[in-house]
Amino acid sequence: MGGLKVNGLDQLSAKLKKNMNMNVVKTVVKKNGAELQKKAQKNAEFKGHYEWVKGKGLQFVNPTGELKRSIGLSSRDNGMTAAVGPTKDYGEYVEYGTRFMEAQPYIKPALDEQKRIFKNDLEKVMR
Repeated sequence: MGGLKVNGLDQLSAKLKKNMNMNVVKTVVKKNGAELQKKAQKNAEFKGHYEWVKGKGLQFVNPTGELKRSIGLSSRDNGMTAAVGPTKDYGEYVEYGTRFMEAQPYIKPALDEQKRIFKNDLEKVMR
C-alpha cells in the first residue's frame, strides 16, 4: 500500500482515551474506513487505456476491474486504525502515475473527502 499519513493522531488518540468510551471510537473508525473503501472503489472505475502491442501498434485495452476489486479494508491497532488500499502491486503506479502514464488518483480523492467526515464524526463523539 502507498504512503499517506495523517498527522496529529497521537494527540487525538491520547485525548480520546482520556475522555471517551473507546468502543464508540472504534465504531466511528470502522464506519469511516468502510466509507473510504467504497469511495476508493468508486474512483477506481477506469475507462481503459492505450498500450503498444508488438506487431499491431497502439491498441485500446479495456479495463478488467481487478484493481477496483482488490481495494480492501483492514483493521489494526485493536480497531483504532482502518487501512484501505489495493492488494494489486500496480496500484501505486495508477495512483501516482509513471513517466509513461499519467496518474489516475483514486485513493487520495477518496481520503480527502472522507477525512473531513471522519473528523466531524470524532468531534461529535467527543462532545
